[in-house]
Amino acid sequence: MDENKTQNDHSQHWSNPTPAGLVALAVACFCFFALLTGSVDASAMPLLACFLLGGFVIQFVVALLDLKTNNLSGGNTYLYFSVFFMLVSGLEMLLKYYEPGLDARIDGWAWTALALVVLLWTPAFFKSPAILFELIVVLNFAIISIAIHDFGIVSAGFSNVLAHIAAYALLICGLLGIYLSAALVVNGTFGKEIFPNPGPFYTKLQNRKKN
Repeated sequence: MDENKTQNDHSQHWSNPTPAGLVALAVACFCFFALLTGSVDASAMPLLACFLLGGFVIQFVVALLDLKTNNLSGGNTYLYFSVFFMLVSGLEMLLKYYEPGLDARIDGWAWTALALVVLLWTPAFFKSPAILFELIVVLNFAIISIAIHDFGIVSAGFSNVLAHIAAYALLICGLLGIYLSAALVVNGTFGKEIFPNPGPFYTKLQNRKKN
């Protein structure tokens, strides 16, 4: 998820694939928002699974291209996002819909591991564009809420609160992803800043120290 490349960087054999990965993330975030807030019912799960499986294809390709260009944080993040957040979640949606009664508390353990990974990797994105860093920070709230929710150890009322925290955090992530993808594509195409895309907080902090 490193946006320091642009489409007009002809030194690369491939254009920056990040915008497509962000679109896939946004679609998943919007759909999860609808499911977690009750805007759609459980009958939508197989359809959501289809979108997640489609997102897996996109993000897996993005991961490979990012890794090929030495993008350590972005490539690895997209790699585990594509597999766990897209592929596994999509397959689980299908299993839970067609095989009800499964002990889904195992998801709490898996999401806890993923929440810890995202939380501990967050500082790496301090050197990424500000919008991407903000997206990752907000994503932490969503994943941690989902992990606690899926453990099934809290009351129904608090579980509902966690679902809504996750839902709105994901909605914000989706909106940030859509904006950043547009900024990258439009700015990269025209070779100038059409949509504001602030630089890394890390760079700003370093400049302040120098001054």
